[in-house]
Amino acid sequence: MTLTSPPLPPAAIAWLAELDIHTRQQLLARGAVTAFLLLKAAGHTATRRLLFALEAAARGIHWQQLKEGDKAALLRQLSDHPPVALPPRAEERRHYMGMARALAEQASAEGEVPVGALVVKDGEIIGRGYNQPIGRHDPSAHAEMQALRDAAARLGNYRLDGCDLYVTLEPCPMCSGAILHARIARVIYGAADAKTGAAGSTVDLFADARLNHHAAVFGGVEAEACAAQLSAFFRQRRRSAGEE
Repeated sequence: MTLTSPPLPPAAIAWLAELDIHTRQQLLARGAVTAFLLLKAAGHTATRRLLFALEAAARGIHWQQLKEGDKAALLRQLSDHPPVALPPRAEERRHYMGMARALAEQASAEGEVPVGALVVKDGEIIGRGYNQPIGRHDPSAHAEMQALRDAAARLGNYRLDGCDLYVTLEPCPMCSGAILHARIARVIYGAADAKTGAAGSTVDLFADARLNHHAAVFGGVEAEACAAQLSAFFRQRRRSAGEE
C-alpha cells in the first residue's frame, strides 16, 4: 500500500521516496526509527511528531491512535539506536573500493591474505594499508590498522572524526575496536567474514549501545569482487601445498 497523507505530511512522503521508501511494507521493513534517522541524516527537519507519524504509517493508522506506551517505546529505541548516516554515493563506493582492492592485490603479491583498506576524508585519501602481519611479524598489522595508523600520522591526531574507512573484508573485532577508538564516521566493507566479522557476521560491535562511539556501517560493496580475490589467493595456496 502506497504511503498517504495523513498520517504523513506530503513533504515526508517525498523525503521517503528519495530513500526509495514508497509503501507501507517498505517503511515497516526499514523501521520507523531507522527511517526517521535517515531523514535526519539527509538534512531534513525531523521532529518527534514525525517519528510518531512514521510508526503510525507503518502500522496503517493515524499517529493520534498511538498509545503513550508506544510513543515511549519509540523514544527508547531512538536513544538506543546506533548512528545512521547516508552511504557514500554509488560511484564513490565503487571508486574507493576499487583502490582498496588494488591494495589487497599488493598484499597477495607479498604472500599475505589479500585485504586492503583506505581512509578518506572530504574526498581525499589520507590513509592506506594492506595486510602485513607476516612480513612485519606483527599480529596487529591488518589492513585497517595500517590505514588508520597512516591517516592518524598524516593528520597528527589519533581521532579521525569525519573520516570514512573502506576495506575489502568485514573488520575483525580487533580492527573494529580500533575503528571505534579512532571515531571513524562510516565503514564501507566488501566481503562478509563468517568466521571473525565483527560488523554483524559473528558479532556486531558497531551496534552495541554500551560503547561510547558508533560508526555507520555499509557492507556488501563490490562484495563479489572482494570475495573473489580471497578465494583466488587461498586456491593458489592450496595448489602450492599440493592439496589440489
